[in-house]
Amino acid sequence: MSDRQDTDGQDNNRQDTDQDEIARLRHRVRELETQVERLSDTPSGRSEQELRLITDALPVLVASVDRDYVYRFNNRYYENWFGRPVEGMVGVHVRDVLGDAVFAERRPLMDRALAGEHVAVDGVLPDAAGRNRACAIEYIPRRSDSGAVDGFFVLVVDTDERNAADARRLAIADLGDRLRDLDDTAQMAFAAAEILGQTLGVSRAGYGTIDPATETITIERDWNAPGIVSLAGTLHFRDYGSYIEDLKRGETVICADAETDPRTAATAGALKAISAHSFVNMPLTEHGGFVALLYLNHATARAWSREELAFIRNVAERVRAATERARAEAARRASEAQFRAFAEAMPNHVWAASAGGHLDWFNAQVYAYSGAEPGDLDGSAWGTLIHPDDVAGVIRTWGQALASGERYEAEFRIRRADGAYRWFLVRAEPIRAAGGAIIRWVGTNTDIDDRRSAAAELSRLNAALERQIESRTRERDRIWETTTDLMGTAGLDGYLKAVNPAWSRTLGWSEAELLAAPFVTLIDPADHAETADVIRRLAAGETVTGFTDRIARKDGAQRVVMWTAAPEGEIFYIVGRDVTEQHHTEEALRQAQKMEAVGQLTGGLAHDFNNLLTGISGSLELLQTRMSQGRMTDLDRYINAAQGASRRAAALTHRLLAFSRRQTLAPKPTGINALVSGMEDLIRRTVGPGVTIEVVGAAGLWAALVDPNQLENALLNLCINARDAMPRGGRITIETANKWLDERGARERDLVPGQYLSLCVTDTGEGMTTEVKARAFDPFFTTKPIGEGTGLGLSMIYGFARQSGGQVRIYSEIGQGTTMCLYLPRHYGPAADEEAIADLGAAPRAEQGQTVLIVDDEPTVRMLVAEVLEDLGYTAIEAADGAAGLKVLQSDVRLDLLVSDVGLPGGMNGRQMADAGRLVRPDLKVLFITGYAENAVLGNGYLDPGMQVLTKPFVMEVLAARIKDLIRGT
Repeated sequence: MSDRQDTDGQDNNRQDTDQDEIARLRHRVRELETQVERLSDTPSGRSEQELRLITDALPVLVASVDRDYVYRFNNRYYENWFGRPVEGMVGVHVRDVLGDAVFAERRPLMDRALAGEHVAVDGVLPDAAGRNRACAIEYIPRRSDSGAVDGFFVLVVDTDERNAADARRLAIADLGDRLRDLDDTAQMAFAAAEILGQTLGVSRAGYGTIDPATETITIERDWNAPGIVSLAGTLHFRDYGSYIEDLKRGETVICADAETDPRTAATAGALKAISAHSFVNMPLTEHGGFVALLYLNHATARAWSREELAFIRNVAERVRAATERARAEAARRASEAQFRAFAEAMPNHVWAASAGGHLDWFNAQVYAYSGAEPGDLDGSAWGTLIHPDDVAGVIRTWGQALASGERYEAEFRIRRADGAYRWFLVRAEPIRAAGGAIIRWVGTNTDIDDRRSAAAELSRLNAALERQIESRTRERDRIWETTTDLMGTAGLDGYLKAVNPAWSRTLGWSEAELLAAPFVTLIDPADHAETADVIRRLAAGETVTGFTDRIARKDGAQRVVMWTAAPEGEIFYIVGRDVTEQHHTEEALRQAQKMEAVGQLTGGLAHDFNNLLTGISGSLELLQTRMSQGRMTDLDRYINAAQGASRRAAALTHRLLAFSRRQTLAPKPTGINALVSGMEDLIRRTVGPGVTIEVVGAAGLWAALVDPNQLENALLNLCINARDAMPRGGRITIETANKWLDERGARERDLVPGQYLSLCVTDTGEGMTTEVKARAFDPFFTTKPIGEGTGLGLSMIYGFARQSGGQVRIYSEIGQGTTMCLYLPRHYGPAADEEAIADLGAAPRAEQGQTVLIVDDEPTVRMLVAEVLEDLGYTAIEAADGAAGLKVLQSDVRLDLLVSDVGLPGGMNGRQMADAGRLVRPDLKVLFITGYAENAVLGNGYLDPGMQVLTKPFVMEVLAARIKDLIRGT
């Protein structure tokens, strides 16, 4: 009973909301009447324009009709409703728009309005798709200056769509609640299908995985209305039409009537048999590939509205995002499980502790050795296993490691389950976050009791050496025979001279095989250089400890061995310990640390982009709200805010591409002195009054072939870093010079010998340590506090310099300051003149018949480019991929220019399509637009005459100017 009451209450609330909205719209119409009366004294053209600005923003039908039932004004919402331009309705009889039947039904109401009565009724009104939509209709008398009724206003509010919109909003909220509680992707897909089916009232909704090669869809489960049969199983697309081709291109397939759609007319019977007389198929892609399908089927013909399609896309995007999150979480859990499996598989003790030193995890070997139960050893309880005589030393060394963040290593005794104590070598490595802070410790305990006992025994034998030669010899032989360490002697000629049995036990080779061949044949080739250096040091009389080699077993496997070698004349003594398992564990820990760093980076980038997207979407929403309210005075503020956020987002992507050397550069001959001079005021304002700026420009400085915008960014970043290195103020010197680099100078800078020019920024700050200088160009490394630097700046500068054919070098001394030098290749010729900023409004109009082909897989980009072209008078032809574009190029239609993205779907990129098109149109002009570095596709930066590149995102004025220049051949 309470559920029914809740439902009734919700319906009543919704009705109240609808009535309130209608009342507000009616009040707005009253205001419109007042404004129309005010406009009656203005010129007709101006009043028409102002009236349109006022009413086009309303989500209702607004019209003015004269006494002859002829439309004198219609707002833009009439286009959405009736599917015909409003300009074609003015001067048309109402009957010709509404139809005879509806006009006959409405005429008595209209006559009452012409008689001076304000008429308000509820009814239905058919739209362009033939659907009868519930409406609130008003006819409001319009009076002349004399007070006579000379016509009436029409106000129609679509209450049907408002109710449907409310249902869709509630469905989206319900979907969010359900997805939050699910972690299985199949259950997520079914939840989406169920909500779509119930909200839109379709016959069937479902989700299936796609095999593009066999052109099949596999459906595990779908939602079906009562009486509709499930499609679970595998279906072949070709059995139901040819629309699979559209899906492969990533296009959503919308079919209102299978019998009239040319893609399905021949197979309409098969579709109707599965209750899919009308349907929507929305492809889902991963990594650019078509992998799944969200589909809705209806048993009868049905026109799918734009609002319904937008709702379907919204649901699909939310499910895709939730699915990605679920997969990422599953991958994280799998990574953690893999690490635990490694740790449990090791024969050594493995443990983990928090950043503060609280031990909270041990592998099974610890519990088996100590006899404790899981949880008994956590925290300080672990200390009860340590020998009482060793506790103080352990506490001291562990505290020192926690304070310094250095690797922990100690030897002490640990109690076994039977009460005996054994010596262990205990080591722990800190795991650090991306900023360097320690987040965990992971340690191992290696049983060295036997080794220490052997060492003690050897010491005792040494004390009685003269008296116990035979005993010593026997003990030595016993150790030689039984130890697991690889012991032996070798010569500087590279051959082993003697080996103990542990060699054969560990590696599988016989003693004869080991002594017959050079020892280097057993070593992994990647370690040969390090081994050669060890031999050189031994030959010089140096004892070498702690070096590792990967040694080949006879069965082809490898073991990692840590060596100690001591020379004596022409031979040296070696002892090796098999540390393969320890090496694998350390590698696993390093990988876990890297994954943690990647996770933090992803979160930081997501945070930055979410902030920028919030600025864009929020500005657009406020812009829409203000326009719907008729408040046109504040629009520039929201437009500027959205554009500013877009530019910052583009700047962030350029910085990421820069340090990865994947950005698209636009190099041109550039005068560096002029560039620095133009930026001097900006740099002074940026660094502040506490820093003195000195510019030393070399006379006769060569030009450089470089992207000037990226060079300006690099210079500004260097000056900001220099300022941050001088917290108490100081001096920044910007200096340019010509450089001739010979073989030695070029080798020191990792450059090709030749002519370069340098741009150096010197500060009088604190300088860099050797460690900081070595990592300065590492992505995400920064010495600044958290929140004050990302570590991308110097990485971006390094990537830009290398991609430009140059280099960047650091010269620094502690307490003396730092010099950062950019080396750029010389351009043999004068610098280019500065380009004027293009003005879209001043761009020249196209000549009669000039046509441009636009090829881009992003519909929004195609729409924007087409709008610019059509505003300039060009005819625009659009294509979504390389194959479709090539068909147009190979036709006989007139084409003056091709505008194409480089990365296109369908197996043919933009450059391949343009080259194929030039076979039949040799003089075709081409403008590539791209948001990624695709130099390999574009010919390593070299384009044929008549081809240019424009980087996304771009300003529309620049696009118009490029199009004009290409078509004119300038």
